[in-house]
Amino acid sequence: MIRCVVVDDKPLAIDILNDYISKVLDLSLVFSSTNPLEALEYLMKNEVDLVFLDIQMPQLNGVQFMKIVQGKCKIVLTTAYTEYALDGFENDAIDYLLKPISFERFYKAVQKAQHYFNAKNEPQVAAQVIETTPVADYIFVKTEYKLVKINTDDILYIEGMQNYVAIYTKTEKIISLQNIKKMEEQLPKKQFARVHKSYMVALNKINSIERSRIYIADAVIPLGDVYRDGFYQSISANQ
Repeated sequence: MIRCVVVDDKPLAIDILNDYISKVLDLSLVFSSTNPLEALEYLMKNEVDLVFLDIQMPQLNGVQFMKIVQGKCKIVLTTAYTEYALDGFENDAIDYLLKPISFERFYKAVQKAQHYFNAKNEPQVAAQVIETTPVADYIFVKTEYKLVKINTDDILYIEGMQNYVAIYTKTEKIISLQNIKKMEEQLPKKQFARVHKSYMVALNKINSIERSRIYIADAVIPLGDVYRDGFYQSISANQ
């Protein structure tokens, strides 16, 4: 059973999450509060596995809360503001839920937490899964006259242009006669994420994220609203 705490300065937000928690058999709500200091005191005195934590709160914000907790429990951030996502993942948050939170999206975060705790309890099994999961280190793409082999680690980002794509690597720009959807199917999902209808990025090549902009090398890539949630999930999965 995963012992849960909910912290949010809005009582309605707490009621929603409390209701969601009650619907999942593997979760047990042990405490909830609109006061982050009160919740912090509870955490220091009791065993807690998972905290659903708002970011913008009076007295103590969510990022400060995570730094004080320092890994005593796992955190799922809940907020209406996307600009704090990177702070959350840098502090090892399991997931980042944007309000209003649907039950479906809440449950995906819970599954991620369940996988974490299962792996923690069975570290040898988790290691075997990682070792036996192959990751492609190259792809072949069709250019005008030939097939070109590209090492996936060399790819910075991909720009879709109607019926062809421009693949930007560390040293060159390659034009391939296929669409961005095909590229999305071809590239390993643990390494690449669709961030816009016209762009994919290599997650490990990102220098920084600022609001709706992703910085890679000298390029500024737009982050589309439709892809935002999935993008932050991809970042979280690679923590």
